[in-house]
Amino acid sequence: MKAMISSLSLAVSLAISGPAVAAEKQKPAAAKQAAPTAADADAFIAGVEKDLFDYSVEASQVNWVNATYITEDTDAMAARINAVGTEKSVKYALEAAKYMDVPGLSADTRRKLDILRTGLVLPAPTTAGAATELNQIATDLQSQYGKGRGTLNGKEISGSDIEAEMGNLDRSPAELAEMWTSWHDNVGKPMGADYAKLVSIANDGAKELGFANVGAMWRSGYDMSPEDFAKTTERLWQEVKPLYMALHTYVRWKLNEKYGDAVQPKTGPIRADLLGNMWAQEWGNIYPLVAPAGSGDLGYDIGDLLKAEGKGPAEMVKAGENFYSSLGFEPLPDSFWKRSQFTKPADREVVCHASAWDIDNKDDIRIKMCIKVNADDFVTIHHELGHNYYQRAYKDQPFLYLNGANDGFHEAIGDFVALSITPQYLVDIDLLDKAKVPSADKDIGLLLRQAMDKVAFLPFGLLVDRWRWGVFDGTIKPAAYNRAWTQLRLQYQGIVPPTERPDDAFDPGAKFHIPGNTPYTRYFLARILQFQFYDAACKQAGWTGPLHRCSFYGNKEVGEKLNAMLEMGSSKPWPDALEAFTGNRDMSGKAMAEYFAPLKAWLDKQNEGKPQGW
Repeated sequence: MKAMISSLSLAVSLAISGPAVAAEKQKPAAAKQAAPTAADADAFIAGVEKDLFDYSVEASQVNWVNATYITEDTDAMAARINAVGTEKSVKYALEAAKYMDVPGLSADTRRKLDILRTGLVLPAPTTAGAATELNQIATDLQSQYGKGRGTLNGKEISGSDIEAEMGNLDRSPAELAEMWTSWHDNVGKPMGADYAKLVSIANDGAKELGFANVGAMWRSGYDMSPEDFAKTTERLWQEVKPLYMALHTYVRWKLNEKYGDAVQPKTGPIRADLLGNMWAQEWGNIYPLVAPAGSGDLGYDIGDLLKAEGKGPAEMVKAGENFYSSLGFEPLPDSFWKRSQFTKPADREVVCHASAWDIDNKDDIRIKMCIKVNADDFVTIHHELGHNYYQRAYKDQPFLYLNGANDGFHEAIGDFVALSITPQYLVDIDLLDKAKVPSADKDIGLLLRQAMDKVAFLPFGLLVDRWRWGVFDGTIKPAAYNRAWTQLRLQYQGIVPPTERPDDAFDPGAKFHIPGNTPYTRYFLARILQFQFYDAACKQAGWTGPLHRCSFYGNKEVGEKLNAMLEMGSSKPWPDALEAFTGNRDMSGKAMAEYFAPLKAWLDKQNEGKPQGW
């Protein structure tokens, strides 16, 4: 599903990262002959924040038009304005580096200087024309993805339709393989050479900023060293890996029962296209194939409930808004309803990938989706609105603090709210008949359905950036891009492509976040953090039953404490924000393990005598 793969508001990410940041050329404060002072640094920050605030509004407007109306002209407009921004963002980052050792800096100014220096996604070097070239490549790659097509039974099919059809259990293995292969060949392969060029340019920019490469720069934005961050993510993975291994073993066996040894053997890796998702990142679409006997049929499907009530995309979004309102948050502004994209227009190309936007850094918040009336998109809506409510909560912070405590926080807010989409919540919003709430003997089914998305995603959430870290540091050369990608997917996920992949393929490009240049570890962190947030919210709400049955819908106390954390934006190190809501300062997978503990015990019993691993 899309719920975990949406991006931050481009108004924020453009303003302090890769494509876009700044308006006019200004003389840098550090150009003075005398050594810079703390007062100079304060003045520099004040000028930068005003400049970026003003620029981000225009940049966000242009990029919104480009994303919702893809033409050669809007591509060109986006490339131009983003090139200006990239050039300015690098300039500000270089200037910020000059002030870092000035004596007497306030903690606030030092933090903002550090955000400027480490907040880039794609840093262009100061070489003439480099920013323009970098942004042209980045824009072209994203547009190629947006216009991508695959085939089904020899007929052209869009990316969003392929995503839906990959979860259609009536499709044969041959049809699944055709869709998977055609999408990866048609969308990914043409990007390979341009992506290698983009990596080279961006690495030059990162080195000018004092980083070894772009990957090291990305890992520096977490209030810890790049090395410590890598260790932290590995620690978190080890805490939750046993869950994944048990799930992989069980699902592989069920797929073998359906397809036989010729399609899916009982041992070894799983064939990627059989898991109901183009990237095998979430497996919920094949839940009916693996549902446990007796408890597997939950008795309802959210998509069916919505259709039975005649609910369309707008009503689905209204339901999401209602959840946040029940916690005490103000309703969404009228402009949200007028300006958001809920459905795919019939007359033009758009980027359907779900995302949340903050156009003016104040109240012009929007979502961009191509909503289908199904359970996945119902959850996605709750997720995307989490971004919007976070954006609005911190709107009064200084510009450089208009962001999440770390990027995993921004993704986790809507995710942990979506965990409250329990059967009882569906009853509370009059979508499910109370008599049809699954009884306790259905809990394993409920948990397995969640695990098919939440747990299955974990290794994919980790490997995307581990591949890019290798690309950026040069240990993965262009000639080995695809081979390394396939190897990492085998190593972490235990999956293999359905067809032989040539060395000149570029399968990473078939995943939006690669051509879209969106760091991906945030989604792994979000998967961990959402359970920490959820556990804390349920404790605040006085919940005493099984964790997975908790819904804090309607609890104003939870909303008040949540808003207190959201209002902080990125003004404090993320452990401070985490502590404000959960009482803990360390990210941990323990809450996730507790949530799924009954399922883990059940899986272990089902897997007795079956080989684990690949």
